[in-house]
Amino acid sequence: MRLSEVAVAKKLVAEKRVEKKPARSSLFSAKTEYACVALLELALHHNDPTPLRLKAISEKHDISHRFLVQILLQLKAAGLVASTRGASGGYHLGRSPERITIADVVNVIDPPEPTRIDDAPTALARAVHGVWAQILSAQRKILETTTLADLVHRSQTEYDIIYQI
Repeated sequence: MRLSEVAVAKKLVAEKRVEKKPARSSLFSAKTEYACVALLELALHHNDPTPLRLKAISEKHDISHRFLVQILLQLKAAGLVASTRGASGGYHLGRSPERITIADVVNVIDPPEPTRIDDAPTALARAVHGVWAQILSAQRKILETTTLADLVHRSQTEYDIIYQI
């Protein structure tokens, strides 16, 4: 093998080792998205008597174990999850999936900054800021009315549709 062929072969091997990460939304941080995914996984197991292990969530959703620990500690401090220690320990939701909204998660992990329309220097800038405020208001309403139970149902319904095709 020539030197250039070796380089190409090494590159191909390296590319196969690098797994593609799932596409993420740019609306929220990776931390917020991972928090939502972890909570949805706990919501799926809400009626199970045994707590869900952190390792199971981490591996299933390809979330760094360390990062997930930090996320779950924040969610625990806010009462969104609870943990059980010991050999059969793990995590479960702090309240029912119907009572946890996406706004609850965002407020804990990535709290929104207050927006002020009147800070804009000109009438045109204030008009633009007014539109931004309307968008944020609509977004907030969706976050406040969407529960974990809604998203679990949505994920199961989408799977049923895909399966039927």
